[in-house]
Amino acid sequence: MNKDKNSPWMFFASVKLTLFILFILAAASIIGTVLPQGEGAGAYTQFYMSKLDVSSQTANIMTNITFLLDLDTMYQSWWFRTLLLLLSANLIVCTIERLPDVWRLVVQDNLATDLDRIGNMRNRRHYTSSLTVEESCRQISEALKPLGWQTGQRQRDKATLLFAQKAPWSRLGVYVVHASILVIFIGALIGSIWGEKGGVNIPETLTTDKIYQFGTGSPVDLGFTVKCNWFHMERYPNGTPKTYASELVIIEDGDEVLTQVIEVNDPLKYKGWTFYQSSYQSHEKFIFSVVNNESKNEERFLAPPQKAVRWSDENLLFGIQELIPSSTPGSYKYKLLVADNKGGQNLYMIEDNQQITVKQPDGKLYTFHVKEFFSTGLQVGKDPGVWVVYIGCLLMLIGLTGAFFIFHKRIWILVRQEDDTTRILLAGTTNKNKAAFETEFNNLSDKVADINQIEAQ
Repeated sequence: MNKDKNSPWMFFASVKLTLFILFILAAASIIGTVLPQGEGAGAYTQFYMSKLDVSSQTANIMTNITFLLDLDTMYQSWWFRTLLLLLSANLIVCTIERLPDVWRLVVQDNLATDLDRIGNMRNRRHYTSSLTVEESCRQISEALKPLGWQTGQRQRDKATLLFAQKAPWSRLGVYVVHASILVIFIGALIGSIWGEKGGVNIPETLTTDKIYQFGTGSPVDLGFTVKCNWFHMERYPNGTPKTYASELVIIEDGDEVLTQVIEVNDPLKYKGWTFYQSSYQSHEKFIFSVVNNESKNEERFLAPPQKAVRWSDENLLFGIQELIPSSTPGSYKYKLLVADNKGGQNLYMIEDNQQITVKQPDGKLYTFHVKEFFSTGLQVGKDPGVWVVYIGCLLMLIGLTGAFFIFHKRIWILVRQEDDTTRILLAGTTNKNKAAFETEFNNLSDKVADINQIEAQ
């Protein structure tokens, strides 16, 4: 393989390339966050005119550029995917280029380390002991074991070398991060190719088995039916929406298999599909639910204001005669007119989504529930790559923990007999956070010095 300085291999192994691609991706992500995605030309023209305060002609030019560069569907665009592929190739080549050297550090035979190198390490201590070499090695090993240092030993140049280490695999943390990024990219690619994103408006009491793709408006079959039982909204005192929620029902083969109330940031999930509460629409009509309290006969009607509804089975005529604004802008109280079969009529005040019981001249009691008729607006998505992304995020957490919070620490203990004295050298090193290791090394040094008949020099 040609690894000349100007070869394609070295180009993809460059850290500068990594930083450049990450900068472009970050800038693109900011644009994709600010700029609405999947909208029509009119929406973008209006967006540029309102946000940038430019003329309609300039806004039209910017809209044309938006579509030319696929900024309206940025995360599915060819150039954005190309950047992801370039970054993936860059990570793979960087890993292949550097991983072998790191792997050798992880699996190397540290008991074969040059003895002169051990003696020149920054963190080192010398001891003497009247114990034999064998007894010194045994006591040192036993003293270090409770501290998490599991020693091995080998005879070296008429001396005994002990070695112990912690977390050698932490050196691989950065490459686990590389792998996690690739896994996340794969998951995102799966979602962008085989996933679906769209929306649908479902009127209260009605059903749908389709959604409509953002951008194209093409229908997508869900494989089941979704029904909106009801939609409810609360307002702030100034009239702006405070909260809104819908009760959705999943229907399969004619059976209701799941019922759930959804709110903003509290979606319904079913068979890989996620239904988010995103908007609403008023139809300027009202739903009347009427119950004969005695017979329990119940019926539901839909009608605009100032239009009478007749319930033929009960010979009952009713409707909203007038909308009266309440103290909260956008909210109303209703004058409910109820007529009997003899030409008499009565008016009752009722608030939205409230019920009232009325008594007719014939003695019958009827309970009316009246609410404004809405459609619930849903954003619907299906992402088959989401679990791949979750796995990638978990790998990233593991890799970042290994790369930044866990360090490869190594210690050597060289024990040799010189005349009638056992001489001991303790040395250690780490690849990161040297200040913290120096403190730990000093504690180890004290532990070794506390061993009976061993004196620090």
